[in-house]
Amino acid sequence: MSFTGKNFPSITVDAIDYLGDYISLNVFEKAQKENKKVLLFWYPKDFTFVCPTELHAFQEALPEFEKRNTIVIGASCDSNEVHFAWLNTEKDNGGIEGVTYPIIADTNRNLSSILGILEVKEVEHPEYGTLAEGSAVSFRATYLIDETGKVFHESVNDMPLGRNVKEYIRLVDAYTHVQKHGEVCPANWEDGKEAMNATRDGVASYLSQN
Repeated sequence: MSFTGKNFPSITVDAIDYLGDYISLNVFEKAQKENKKVLLFWYPKDFTFVCPTELHAFQEALPEFEKRNTIVIGASCDSNEVHFAWLNTEKDNGGIEGVTYPIIADTNRNLSSILGILEVKEVEHPEYGTLAEGSAVSFRATYLIDETGKVFHESVNDMPLGRNVKEYIRLVDAYTHVQKHGEVCPANWEDGKEAMNATRDGVASYLSQN
């Protein structure tokens, strides 16, 4: 099920902050109450391989997101205890020490199930009925959510494919431009480039100059 153009699910989940404090987090309410955009990215597992590269990449880009009034939140199905252990593992040992944004611990898989991003399917066993087949961890799903709680971008990568963090900065810039100016952003648009009016004349004018 796609959530683009719809409200992000309003559900409260467990999470941990960089200090090790356990918190309850509702992404939809957080966007509304703080009047900020949210970038929520899911990754498969703590203490794995591609995952720490992504968490560090989002951390390095955190000042750019903050300049754009955007909160960054990580998420997986690992527990808060495992998150905390990983947060206390040095970077040169495969850890995420230095990451400061909150990380969701969706251990009951409620939110990831609603989003439909788990690597799992149901199979019928002749003796035991319906069983789950697969790892039951999340794909690399990413959600951009606006200040009203509406999803304006979502994407899902398979397990081996790390994300390009700069693309999410570009998407935040593009959506902010739309919000401020009412124009639409053409292919490969970047902040500072020309946008266009969503009319026949607007696209004709743009294409004639590009």
